[in-house]
Amino acid sequence: MADEHASAAPLKLHHPSPLAAEVAFSPPSSSSLAPSSHTSLQHERTHAAAQRTEAEEDADELRSFRELALQRQRAMGGGSQSSSFEPFVGSRVGSPIPDKHGLGWPGKGTLDRLNATPEETAARQKKLSDAVKVLLECIGEDPERDGLLKTPERYAKALLWMTKGYEERLPDVIGNAIFAEDHEEMVIVRDIDIFSLCEHHMVPFSGKVSIGYIPNKFVLGLSKLARIAETFSRRLQVQERLTKQIATAIDEAIRPMGVAVVIEATHQCMTMRGVQKPGATTITSSMLGAFRRSDKTRAEFMALIRSSQR
Repeated sequence: MADEHASAAPLKLHHPSPLAAEVAFSPPSSSSLAPSSHTSLQHERTHAAAQRTEAEEDADELRSFRELALQRQRAMGGGSQSSSFEPFVGSRVGSPIPDKHGLGWPGKGTLDRLNATPEETAARQKKLSDAVKVLLECIGEDPERDGLLKTPERYAKALLWMTKGYEERLPDVIGNAIFAEDHEEMVIVRDIDIFSLCEHHMVPFSGKVSIGYIPNKFVLGLSKLARIAETFSRRLQVQERLTKQIATAIDEAIRPMGVAVVIEATHQCMTMRGVQKPGATTITSSMLGAFRRSDKTRAEFMALIRSSQR
């Protein structure tokens, strides 16, 4: 693997555009130009040459990504036709996905929770249960009355389950669901239900996420898109960060030509308290690679996820 990395051409840090390689340059006809337009013509030619150079660089980068992926695939013993592919190999320097433990954006106590023994897990649940008793007392309730006697223990278990995303490693979530496929058209999974907890008030927000990407010789199992969304939503979150984390995780896992994520959610911290505006929804998006650089690609994705065929 060391020789492989040494021989691979270094990759640039920006996302390639799948459309840039298709840019064709057609110089304007000289017969249609007036003599006074010489300066403007020179400017247009300079601009077109710069665009052509960028398109060639993007095409070279795409070829490098694909060749590097195939080299790694063969090095893993699968041969050129194998469907096996190792996620997150070649992640960008400084990327938060994954860290050395395979986690994405781990919290201060995430590693302790991930590696906890059964005894430590039980102690954590007991500590959380005792804290809930304090909360009940502070709001004026009696945690010893019949209706609340088991509430601290139940809530402790429920809260640990609702934040189970802290315990999931991204390579484990994706597993072997990366397949070599000569497909370069948009793949979209829309209306994935998500439930999360607002980190500001620890009350729920819920909604739907739509995910799209343009493969770069490798595709991700469709259910894994939902699993990635589930992993990051089962944490204390803000919607803006959740959107970006889902997009970045997919981008780092299979290095597609572009990733797009849109979330539309309702926040209980806005509807049941504070301004109390039921029916208000929040929409966030994260566009990477081709979806950021190409208006047409982005518009196609938005049109497809908002089509009337619901």
